[in-house]
Amino acid sequence: MSDTLVLLDHSDAGALRTPVRELVTLARTLTDGTVHGAWAGATGPDEAALAELGALGVGTVHHVTSDADLHVAPVLAQGLTSLLGATGAAALLVTSTFENKEAAAYVALATGAGVVTDADAVEVVDDRLVVGKTVFAGSWTSRTAIRTPLAVVALKANSVTATDADVPSSPQVVTHPVAADAAARRVRLVSRTERPATGRPDLGSAHIVVVGGRGTEGDFSAVEELADVLGGAVGATRVATDEGWIGHDAQIGQTGVTVSPRLYIGAGVSGAVHHRGGMQASGTIVAINSDADAPIFEIADLGIVGDLHTVLPQAAAELRRLRG
Repeated sequence: MSDTLVLLDHSDAGALRTPVRELVTLARTLTDGTVHGAWAGATGPDEAALAELGALGVGTVHHVTSDADLHVAPVLAQGLTSLLGATGAAALLVTSTFENKEAAAYVALATGAGVVTDADAVEVVDDRLVVGKTVFAGSWTSRTAIRTPLAVVALKANSVTATDADVPSSPQVVTHPVAADAAARRVRLVSRTERPATGRPDLGSAHIVVVGGRGTEGDFSAVEELADVLGGAVGATRVATDEGWIGHDAQIGQTGVTVSPRLYIGAGVSGAVHHRGGMQASGTIVAINSDADAPIFEIADLGIVGDLHTVLPQAAAELRRLRG
């Protein structure tokens, strides 16, 4: 397959987002050509980022700049569309975030590309990308062949085990300026508010997620304690966020964040369909609920019928003991 372009998500400080390693690892398996990286922002990658990208096997890093705000999806999409034309890449891989999925839609509109979002597997079959994903609230697994010349895939975090390339590269940095057109400028970013740092991993890409639901009755202390012991992220159901017990950015489900961690722990979570749609692809599911008939037990690998305010502190204490 021809060259592949990967959107290199990074923090404002220039640190690569964890799922980018998965994207580049996947890109190496899809192409016999060059893996290109798209770095969008006013400031290009520093030496540490380039060293990490070189270890992953990225051949060229294209520093995309614009006279408009690249945080706005139409502007970013124009930069990616221009870069796809310049590199001749046959596929664009992005992490499956709200922002990236919006940009992917704009790229598809401009190029006629086939798009699959929330993918969890990608392979080349007969020189076409075949993409796997769960649908219908996680109850079905589908495989979609992208038949257009250009494919755009948004991959869920934790879908690929990230590995370094057998032979590292020395990425060349090429600046790629893009002038935003009038259509992209119709949307203007008024302000950005950074989320306060919690020291926990990002919810969408965390390997371990501990989730609290209605059963917490608003007390997330036990949920947060276990998450911190495990080095995981804290999530919540829609009921918990609607009640104001925790911020809406923690909501997991069809109208919130979709997660696929290696370990999901649901405490006081009933397992409503709209929540299951956002977490059913998790590797191992542990459920703690005082109601033995809670629907979440139907999909749990391990179910514990009990009071979360008793079970979670005991689990956290035992983990601390085992770690010495």
